[in-house]
Amino acid sequence: MEPAVASIVLVPVLAVLASLLATAVGRVAKIPLVVFEIVLGLLIGPAVLGWVPKSDALDSFANFGLAFLFFMAGNEIDFASIKGRPLKRASLGWLISLVAGVVLGIVLSPTVPAGVYVGIALTSTALGTLMPVLRDAGELRTPFGRAVTAVGAVGEFGPLLAISLFLSGRKPLAAALVLIGFAVIAGAAVWFASRGGHERFHGLVRATLHTSGQFAVRFIVMVIAALVGLSLALGLDMLLGAFAAGVICRVLLSGAKKEDAKLVEGKLEAVAFGVVVPVFFINTGIGFDLRALVTDPHALLLLPIFLLLMLIVRGLPGSLAAPAGSTFADRSALTLFSATGLPIIVAVTNIGLAEGDLQKGTATALVGAGMLSVLAFPIIALALRKRSTDGGIRPADPDRIPIVG
Repeated sequence: MEPAVASIVLVPVLAVLASLLATAVGRVAKIPLVVFEIVLGLLIGPAVLGWVPKSDALDSFANFGLAFLFFMAGNEIDFASIKGRPLKRASLGWLISLVAGVVLGIVLSPTVPAGVYVGIALTSTALGTLMPVLRDAGELRTPFGRAVTAVGAVGEFGPLLAISLFLSGRKPLAAALVLIGFAVIAGAAVWFASRGGHERFHGLVRATLHTSGQFAVRFIVMVIAALVGLSLALGLDMLLGAFAAGVICRVLLSGAKKEDAKLVEGKLEAVAFGVVVPVFFINTGIGFDLRALVTDPHALLLLPIFLLLMLIVRGLPGSLAAPAGSTFADRSALTLFSATGLPIIVAVTNIGLAEGDLQKGTATALVGAGMLSVLAFPIIALALRKRSTDGGIRPADPDRIPIVG
């Protein structure tokens, strides 16, 4: 089978198979869907069976999936629910993570630039990956879920700012000015969206919800493309634009009728988690250079070190945002959720490799640690939450739109 044909056929098959496996195994143990997507991608990739090779076309589609993942993260965050103590403590925790990560990264790396890449990678939290896990567990509206959301929001936005400031190739002052320019444009868009008086827009959304026009979905994809394009044009990381697009669209759609907003949300989740996001995780497995890891003793040694550092550098400071009265099990679960990171690690290592500042073995070990964190940490965290004071029982969420798998 031709490589292009193999990608077109096998990747959708794996997306379906991953959902079926997650549903079947979920009757015994709750394992995040992304675990199956990554493992299946690794299985069919060059590292194992070699059925699907790395390709630019698949990478491009996967990057769109990554952008949509960050869009959904920005779109899911209810800033009103995490403001105050959760957000303040999460921000303090991330600053501690940044200092500790960069210092330890420099100690472990042969050069200071490489240490900065490692340090920023260690400060990330995969909120876009955790959101479906929290939603399926009924945790989004609990105090614990709000704490995870606050830690995750800062753990995604903070590293994106750090990437733009320190890894953009500009001097920090010039990078800061560009970043401020982007923030002004994005802030103006949020202000315009929050003003209200968008009845014609909401009317058009309502009129095309059940037609082939699907104005809301098309408009949102356009906003993502526009802000991602603006980020790239300014020399910023594209994920910053995708995240900002999610925040803007959430504010804009908040003025729509509740039933319309819920329906649009369902359509976005269908596009994101049903189509494009699985491609990113499957492609992460396909592109993982397992052979380079197992044949490089240095990289193999760094893998468990990086995994442990993710818990120490990111997990422990993240636990500062634990709600008042949290048990040890709750704080441990929050530590594990906070230390779960992969998408930004992939982005940071790709930049480091492209700039020649990061060695292949170090990048592979970092991505491998990120994959292991996604594979293991949420599962253990959910198990710990069942031992919390409420026994893991969550109140039903009437607004929840379930995601299969």
